[in-house]
Amino acid sequence: MAPERAAYRPRDAERGVLYSVVRAHLETFLREAAHRAGGAGLPQFVEQEFREFLTCGVLAHGFARLRCDPCTLERLVPFSCKGRGFCPSCGGRRMTERAAHLVDGVLPHVPVRQWVLSVPHRLRYLLAWDLRLVATVNDAHVIHEILAYLGLPSKVPHPDPPRPPPAELPRLLADVLA
Repeated sequence: MAPERAAYRPRDAERGVLYSVVRAHLETFLREAAHRAGGAGLPQFVEQEFREFLTCGVLAHGFARLRCDPCTLERLVPFSCKGRGFCPSCGGRRMTERAAHLVDGVLPHVPVRQWVLSVPHRLRYLLAWDLRLVATVNDAHVIHEILAYLGLPSKVPHPDPPRPPPAELPRLLADVLA
């Protein structure tokens, strides 16, 4: 007798504990944050992240209808918020995609249990606020330069024409590795 296959059950975003807490307390939290900051409140992108989280995975906020032609099965797939910092579903998916990219296309073929790039605290704050800086750090060229600085081979080809490495990279890495 063949083993039974588990049926796919989509996540029910609105029944999650985190969703319930954010939905119930978001406005109070935002008011309190504004009060404590003298009316300034949280940065707009933080508030937007919270509000988009409340739409993630909720059919009422949009969906795609998928249909399998051979078996005629139809499924409604809710849109995701594609959040970067707060949504555990979207953050987990992004983390998995990033890890696969690093393993398949960037890191050298050596045994790696964990790869952590730590940055100095001041730079962490800049990364939290400056999306262009995040894009620069995520650039494959920067990763190539880090691996070259560490004396490791890289699967990432140098861009054409070669760009100079960031001027502060050796110093930053020395701070990080110290």
